[in-house]
Amino acid sequence: MSADGLDITDVCKGDDDAVRPDGDENVFCNLRPRTLAEYIGQTRVVESLSIALQAARKRGEPLDHVLFHGPPGLGKTTLAHIIAAEMGSRIVHTSGPALEKGGDLISILTHLEKGDVLFIDEMHRLPKVVEEFLYPAMEDFAVDIIFDRGMNARSYRSRLEHFTLVGATTRAGLLSAPLRERFGILREMEFYQIDELCRVVNRSAAILQVPIDKGGATEIARRSRGTPRIANRILRRVRDFAQVQAQGVITESVAADALALEGIDRQGLMNLDRKFLQTIIHFYKGGPVGLEAIAATLQEESETLVDMVEPFLLKIGFLNRTSAGRKATERAYQHLGIETALFEKKLF
Repeated sequence: MSADGLDITDVCKGDDDAVRPDGDENVFCNLRPRTLAEYIGQTRVVESLSIALQAARKRGEPLDHVLFHGPPGLGKTTLAHIIAAEMGSRIVHTSGPALEKGGDLISILTHLEKGDVLFIDEMHRLPKVVEEFLYPAMEDFAVDIIFDRGMNARSYRSRLEHFTLVGATTRAGLLSAPLRERFGILREMEFYQIDELCRVVNRSAAILQVPIDKGGATEIARRSRGTPRIANRILRRVRDFAQVQAQGVITESVAADALALEGIDRQGLMNLDRKFLQTIIHFYKGGPVGLEAIAATLQEESETLVDMVEPFLLKIGFLNRTSAGRKATERAYQHLGIETALFEKKLF
């Protein structure tokens, strides 16, 4: 049984009808779904997006601007490409760090055609000067270009074709209010349940033409941290292990052995996750401790910990985030095999 009461053995069945993309002879085939019908999980997001797409097509208008936010690997980029495909439009892909100057953005905007989708990943890393060019572009489909300086300064408003901006961010709180409010559709991406990840694994295994049974799919899904990107990544590694060590068939025991070799435990924790918790417990007596102190001890960037480590640890109840800093929970002590007496001692 999964955490939400579903019997995961009933849903982790082989998916022989999974659609294989053209040119599947390529070893590195694309596992991304290409339509909303193929997309697995994020039910509320998909349903509301489907309605918005149908309405836009009936009116013959571009879709309203869309912002997806949530942890990495949950399908934000995939949905941006699906939006373009469903609207029969071209997609132009860029990211916040790539747009260093206003001219970079203006060059892209002025080359967009009617109905095009402009996808900006990591929107929270857009420079402020670039962000300000987006305001009139999103609202009025125009950009204001300033020529010369001082008393000779002149302003020219260049009209743009009606386009759809799709933004993605892992840290929506860092977006400014004026930018956030200009999106007509805001959707939060949530971690996947085990049964949904089983479907993702079975679909990908069918595309890769890898034999997998219910136990193998369940084991991979359980250790995928609620994230389809991770599920697909470790499926490839388990496939390699199975081809060399187990006649190519992925079973529960084969998946478990392969993932143990990868350093992924039954909760989906990787080496960095365990080091993160062990640092809090052993170096800082269980916390609370500031993020910068943890990052300095681990010699990792604090942004890496915020984006890649903390969301999942918070979800499974191994970490508490307080005003005083991060604290390891009793469940973290138990999972790491550290005496809970140390945790109880901190309470008194």
